[in-house]
Amino acid sequence: MAAAAKVEPDLTTTDLIEVRRSDVHGLGVFAAKPIPKGARIIEYVGERVSHDEADRRYEEKDANDSHTFLFIVDKKTVIDAGVDGNDARFFNHSCDPNCESTVEKRRVFIEAMRDIEPGTELTYDYQIHREDDDPDNIDEVFACRCGFPQCRGTMLWPTERKPKRTKPKKKAHSKSVAKTKTKAKTKTKTKASAKKTTAKSKSKSKSKKKAAPAKKAAKKQGKRSGRRG
Repeated sequence: MAAAAKVEPDLTTTDLIEVRRSDVHGLGVFAAKPIPKGARIIEYVGERVSHDEADRRYEEKDANDSHTFLFIVDKKTVIDAGVDGNDARFFNHSCDPNCESTVEKRRVFIEAMRDIEPGTELTYDYQIHREDDDPDNIDEVFACRCGFPQCRGTMLWPTERKPKRTKPKKKAHSKSVAKTKTKAKTKTKTKASAKKTTAKSKSKSKSKKKAAPAKKAAKKQGKRSGRRG
């Protein structure tokens, strides 16, 4: 007789928490009951989209707005809790969190890192992913003000920004004699190539310009879990 398949518990809703106003930022999540260390509290859900689609959706978002409902599942997928999301989207960031986010079998869960008493606000470290094309004021936008002594001052990860690489300028090695000869040849060909040059210019003006790359949206990320449920 085949063994019955294990039924995964539904953690999209839970009576362990409640959402209300927070002193940290906007709405927050608070323990409604005692929560033991290691408890899996809730699953982070929403519409699953590609990274490109997530960036497209929030391209017009105010660059100084640090609020995000996006969570990285893997290299291909992002959860947008702004669409069909649950109470997990209201957990605030902290540099000294009592919870952590874990990614297991392409699902995201929030778990207690220690015993939590009723009425305590639940937080986890967002570790918002840095991008190579982040604006210069990115650290200011995602500055952390959680107020804990251990605050690292930013919601971004890694905490330090990589220095931008500058390309060395190429030195000119052309000799003056070579330049003179080149100019002489150019004059003799100017009239003959005038029509061709004009034709090329027109064709270039008709060609479409490539669109600038979309601004990357801020995305939270969690640790990869080897835990088997």
